[in-house]
Amino acid sequence: MVVQEVSRRPAPGHGEQGSTDHLACAGFCRDCGREHRLLPGEAVGYCLRLMARLEQEGRIDFARPRSEAEPRFSTAPLFGPERGKMFGVLVCRRPDGSRVVLRAFSGQYGGAWEVEGWVGPLFPVSRFEEASRATGRRIKALGRRIDALPAGSVASRLLKRRRRRLSRVLMRELHGLYCLVNFRGHCRGLDRVFLEPGIPTGAGDCCAPKLLNHAARHNLVPLGLAEFFWGRENRSATRQHGRFYPPCASKCRPLLGFLLCGLEETP
Repeated sequence: MVVQEVSRRPAPGHGEQGSTDHLACAGFCRDCGREHRLLPGEAVGYCLRLMARLEQEGRIDFARPRSEAEPRFSTAPLFGPERGKMFGVLVCRRPDGSRVVLRAFSGQYGGAWEVEGWVGPLFPVSRFEEASRATGRRIKALGRRIDALPAGSVASRLLKRRRRRLSRVLMRELHGLYCLVNFRGHCRGLDRVFLEPGIPTGAGDCCAPKLLNHAARHNLVPLGLAEFFWGRENRSATRQHGRFYPPCASKCRPLLGFLLCGLEETP
């Protein structure tokens, strides 16, 4: 169960809404033929609060006492060879009118898909890990056989093709576990949402899809969403520590149109 930070008042310091339009969460929906958008709004202020807490505590397992903090949930690795990570905040309204603030991190953290107090992934973790282990063992076994053969040999090439086919089968199986729910109550898999052929690696694991999917599933109305990068800059230097960024174009935008569909019609 996600532990949610609750507030009935907006967070301070979010500035002018118009100045953050370039950070909008947006995407085109094939179902209705429209682009849907969600501006950052109050989420920027709550992101600043989250940044301050990450700076102060140096970890993300806030639900645990400091004396019981797990080393794998430290923020120190984000400033080392592993580099930084995107974090996101979604401000929502409950049916009773009260506010709730959700937070998420991109991908895994310290090898974990689920951390108490953070929104989880778009798939059942136990089934995902079971499929990864079973087929992963076969892929690794093929790798060991390939390493034992002369490079460029016929047998090596045949085993490499077999490994590629097995990897594609695994990716299709894992992608089939993702289920995205929008604000019309429609549920789709990744393969039925992407506009372009092929599903990029990591699609559906970013902050915005996690947060919007959780809100739709729990009858929450999003009011604002913002994301920031925390840690050492990424290898391409397109993400800098403490800076805000819109959801990525390649992995997120094809999903966001579907996920946001129906939000405009909520009370």
